[in-house]
Amino acid sequence: MEFNFLSKLPNSNLDDRTFDDLTQECILRIPRYCQEWTDHNLSDPGITFIEVFAWLTDQMLLRFNQVPRKNYVAFLELLGIRLQPPAPAQTDLTFYLTTDLPETYTIPTGVEVATLRTETTEAIVFSTDNPLVIGKPHLRHFLTAQTTEDIPQAFRDRFTNLWTYHSNGQWSGSEQTLFEETPKPDNCFYIVLEPEDPLEGNVIAITFQGAAATPTGINPNQPPRRWEAWDGNQWQPVLLREIDDATKGFSFHEIAQQGRNPAQGADVILHLPEKFPVTSFTTYRGRWLRCTLTATQGNQSSYNNSPRIIGLGVRSIGGTVRASHSTLVRDERLGISDGTPGQTFQIQGTPVLGRRENEYILVTPPGGLPQNWQEVSDFADSGSEDRHYTIDSLTGTVQFGLLIREPDRLRKQTQIRSRIQQPSIEDTRIQVRDTEIQEMEHQYGAVPPRGSEIRMVAYRTGGGRLGNVQSGTLQFKKSEIPYVASVINHKPAINGADAESLEQAVLKAPQILRTRDRAVTNEDFEVLAQRAGAGAVARVRCLPAGTHSGAGTVRLIVVPQANTDAITRGEGISPELFTLQPALQDQVLNYLDERRLLGVQVQLQEAEFVGVSVQTEVALEPAYYNPLAQQEILLNLRVALYRYLNPLTGGLDGKGWPFGRPVYTSDIVALLQKIPGVRYLGVVVLFSLRLQDGVWTRQPSPEPVIDPGPLGLVCSWTDNLLRSSHVINIIE
Repeated sequence: MEFNFLSKLPNSNLDDRTFDDLTQECILRIPRYCQEWTDHNLSDPGITFIEVFAWLTDQMLLRFNQVPRKNYVAFLELLGIRLQPPAPAQTDLTFYLTTDLPETYTIPTGVEVATLRTETTEAIVFSTDNPLVIGKPHLRHFLTAQTTEDIPQAFRDRFTNLWTYHSNGQWSGSEQTLFEETPKPDNCFYIVLEPEDPLEGNVIAITFQGAAATPTGINPNQPPRRWEAWDGNQWQPVLLREIDDATKGFSFHEIAQQGRNPAQGADVILHLPEKFPVTSFTTYRGRWLRCTLTATQGNQSSYNNSPRIIGLGVRSIGGTVRASHSTLVRDERLGISDGTPGQTFQIQGTPVLGRRENEYILVTPPGGLPQNWQEVSDFADSGSEDRHYTIDSLTGTVQFGLLIREPDRLRKQTQIRSRIQQPSIEDTRIQVRDTEIQEMEHQYGAVPPRGSEIRMVAYRTGGGRLGNVQSGTLQFKKSEIPYVASVINHKPAINGADAESLEQAVLKAPQILRTRDRAVTNEDFEVLAQRAGAGAVARVRCLPAGTHSGAGTVRLIVVPQANTDAITRGEGISPELFTLQPALQDQVLNYLDERRLLGVQVQLQEAEFVGVSVQTEVALEPAYYNPLAQQEILLNLRVALYRYLNPLTGGLDGKGWPFGRPVYTSDIVALLQKIPGVRYLGVVVLFSLRLQDGVWTRQPSPEPVIDPGPLGLVCSWTDNLLRSSHVINIIE
């Protein structure tokens, strides 16, 4: 086994004899040991035996001069390195209720939802990581403001002395305008919900009862408004899709087309954020929602008149909870202890994902009470009475405390036994030596008593790149859930990674020796942050001191792992798949918190991406004029571009596009000229795609150089509406 990616050190040749040397030496010894053997020609059978012996010896010497794979594994184990199990993909599952429930409802942890099972593919199962509490919301305040502020200061209360609260939870009264009489950008209104209602992650429907004959002048399919919720730090968008707004921007266009009265009401469905705290702005307290009138863009038309409503109501219709690619197994019996040190047990479901607080081993001694035992990474710091155990996450092997005996123990014990028949004057010496023998035995970790039942209370199995499923694929409940009509993932699953290979583990050895599991330098933080992700973190960049951070603060740019299969299909990877999920962020921060210096604060942030779309023309060699060959070459060209302009596989070395490196036209020319079948290239044009106000926009004019910024990354992906794809035309 050879690791070509490691630096080479000079090594000595332990035995430099070759096949010819061995053969010649054996022939020279023939006259000494067998004088009657005089025929030394190659045709002699004895010479054939000598050559076979020389060949076998040469093979052994070749092996003798190498370190086998088993030794590499032994060295890694001495350093405490274990192969990491797969990392589970994560996404958000949204559950929709069958009806509006009269009280708070909870969907428990561990609910399983799967993809469609076909004849060729098994279903991919996700399970919820936390309980989902669906509350019963109530309106508390309805406020309007002339301008939009991050921390609002001035309001106009529309409820007080104007509207009446009804027993069904609705407010109604005289006509109220949502914006100013002459609407202007940044006009907004606030809906404040009762603070006692648990609404984190809920999906709510706000019912607006419109006033009759109040045209607004907007295009109902492109209303210039924005829905947001306050998450404690900033305003987050909460309108997932335009079709979730049945009011069509408060124009009630569809209701009018159907001949119905707007006073019957229409719903706006909002997906509240995971963090939706109770906040006080001025004298108003509650959970805050906001709708802002935005400036028109493109073909949008603005409001000529402010929309008018005569009633408001709110109800919960579901909720969103975090889920991971895993299957939860509860109360698995591992076996019965035989009371010997170092005994092992096997967990049935492998690989075993990282354990949580409620996932541990329960040991029940004969006639005793169940005992909670604690998992440790190794027994180095475990005493003989510590109820510790280890789990190999990849193989599922559980091991209990070890008994280590020193080599001289057996010899000294034999000497003492030989003197047992001697006079009693030796008894004291024997006792002393017996004590010495006991001191030569070291017990690391307690051993479950003989006859104890070993049970795994709970664990999760799963993980891998297979879990990076597309949006809308998780729709099948493994078991029925009361009051739940349907479930779906509106976002794709991300951060799934396969198990660590031996080659990847070898790379960690010099990093561990260099960092010593402590974060001091920039490189230490990068190495440890990537290790904390357990395969879910692809790249980390530690910002230099003084760059966008104050004294005592370390900022890390984290690029999560993503499934690269879409590159081979000629589709690329969207920047949305590199979102830093809260679960992964907490995992990295908790890991670094135990290894940072005292007083150092660690902050994580997502990378800033700039999209690149390439437009060019290629001329092919005459041998490739076949239509099938042309299609294959065009696919190879697109795949090469998507792979090259990518945060994970891009760049000249194929290890990810470098932070801050611009894209030049010459880079694309040099890349495409390497594709077999390409005769020459036409004009190469680059278009950039940038994120503006949360929306990706393709720049109208080409750019000779696309600069992502000092710490930015480039990315390329397919989006027909955005026109982000690479366009390659064939010229004769």
